[in-house]
Amino acid sequence: MPNDRLPLKIAIATYGHTAAVKDGRARIEGVAPDFVEINPIIAAFRRMVRDVEFDVCEMAPATYMIARAAGAPFKALPVFVFRRFHHGGFVYRDDAGIRQPKDLEGKTAGVRAYSVSTGIWTRGILQNDCGVDISKVTWVVDDEEHVTSLRLPPNVVHAPQGQSLVSMMAEGSLQAAFTGPAGLGRSGAPKEGWDASKAQQAPVYAEMFADPLAAEKDWFRRTGIYPVHGLIVVKDELLAAHPWLAKSLFDAFVESKELYLQQLQRGEIETDVDRHYQKMAGIVGDPLPLGIGPNRPAIEALIQYSYQQGLLPKHYAIEDLFVDPQAA
Repeated sequence: MPNDRLPLKIAIATYGHTAAVKDGRARIEGVAPDFVEINPIIAAFRRMVRDVEFDVCEMAPATYMIARAAGAPFKALPVFVFRRFHHGGFVYRDDAGIRQPKDLEGKTAGVRAYSVSTGIWTRGILQNDCGVDISKVTWVVDDEEHVTSLRLPPNVVHAPQGQSLVSMMAEGSLQAAFTGPAGLGRSGAPKEGWDASKAQQAPVYAEMFADPLAAEKDWFRRTGIYPVHGLIVVKDELLAAHPWLAKSLFDAFVESKELYLQQLQRGEIETDVDRHYQKMAGIVGDPLPLGIGPNRPAIEALIQYSYQQGLLPKHYAIEDLFVDPQAA
């Protein structure tokens, strides 16, 4: 490792488990970080994919894999900055004739963009766990994909000009949709300053899985899959020029995470995100596992789902997509 610290422009959001990296308590050895604040962080994904603007950047995992397959000059570390299950947050109209997942076939469902990670995870569950032929569902999007070269399957269509997923769901031209930022809970594309709280408030619809928590617990018990959301990418040229960099970054995120988990274990629960990870710990144990080993089932599932859904040209090996900073 060099004596001079390597200057890096880094775009990651501040979470409980990344805060110590950003405030310097968890030092990135050999690096002089320049943290760039971007809100929402989703806007940074698009800027990194299209302009490779940062040296190190947070990114949605599916967006990363699609970009990498298209030749993007950056590679992922197995540092996952958000985790949740996906049996909740997919809803349907009560008058749509939907009472079980299989009833989605022949219907129309809304999602912000087809490559949104939430959509990929839930479609993967519907296809692989519930037997839904997702090619028989028309998926309506109202935003562009981060990777502009991505060719979408023929059953993906854009919302008509002047209409949103919220309005289409309300009038019945959509029978199902995702809630939150993946669908009904935001307004417009995720540009700088985008504020989901300003979105139209959608009516209350029925959840596809009536008891999402029970479904999540059962699914994790059967599959060992704890879905990944958000990872860290690093420019290829930096990884090649500085072989120590991947481990240095990884170690800093591990230390930052451990400080956060100690906070939770002390009962310092202050935010909804803290409560979320406290709940996740009750299901999976470590609510924020890092590294390839403990995340292999989730990484392999996301690769499989993305390939099945026409988002990747082939079924990649994990080693094609991830640097292993723990490898000897």
